[in-house]
Amino acid sequence: MNPRLHYQDHIATITLQRPTVANRLAPDDLPVLMESIQSVNRRKDVRVLVLRSEGKYFCSGYDISQIENSQSEGSSFGEMVDVVEQCRAVTIAAIQGGVYGGATDLALACDFRVGSMAADMFMPAARLGLHFYASGMERYVSRLGLDTAKRLFLTGERLDAEQMKACGFLTHLAAPQQLDETVAALAETISAMAPLALSGMKKHLNLIASGRQDREAIARDVQRSVESADLREGGLAWREKRVPVFKGC
Repeated sequence: MNPRLHYQDHIATITLQRPTVANRLAPDDLPVLMESIQSVNRRKDVRVLVLRSEGKYFCSGYDISQIENSQSEGSSFGEMVDVVEQCRAVTIAAIQGGVYGGATDLALACDFRVGSMAADMFMPAARLGLHFYASGMERYVSRLGLDTAKRLFLTGERLDAEQMKACGFLTHLAAPQQLDETVAALAETISAMAPLALSGMKKHLNLIASGRQDREAIARDVQRSVESADLREGGLAWREKRVPVFKGC
């Protein structure tokens, strides 16, 4: 089954649904995932997107036998991951188990990666004879650093959950039975933030990390927030010692 998109309040969830093949992604999953992200982008009330999967494994990457076909059809795995990274909403990968190959880049494209102690990862590209695509290597270097990127790409070393947290692949680590609770708490925290500031700072932090910052665009977004009703609501709620109610305007 293709990935499923679900909405609840300010939070969207995409669920991978192929547990019998470790949630390996097939060619027809790529346009579904991209359309799901575009749908989230159109929903201005959605502030958080959770990416999760069914079964024991988070995702075992892309069906390597289909790589050449996907490239020739113009909808590559890397293009799909770039769309995930550019999602307007803040993204959380809920990693309950193994995450392998291209799926490691899919997780790195998310803003937060919450892992279970049962998680592990490895990048077998060199072992398979595959040269990884540019944006994926850029994400590895910008998120994990050059030395760790080389360690994972050039040796195919498998990391357990604690090693994933230590190298920065995981932003949060939880016991298996507490993963859902940890993801839900993080999603609720983020969804309570002011939408203009949230989406703007996410976008610009990613651009800064990739060396493509635009100071004029940052200044415009700063001014937009200064003039917003949300800023006035945030200040008023602070003074009144209550939870602010933001509307994204």
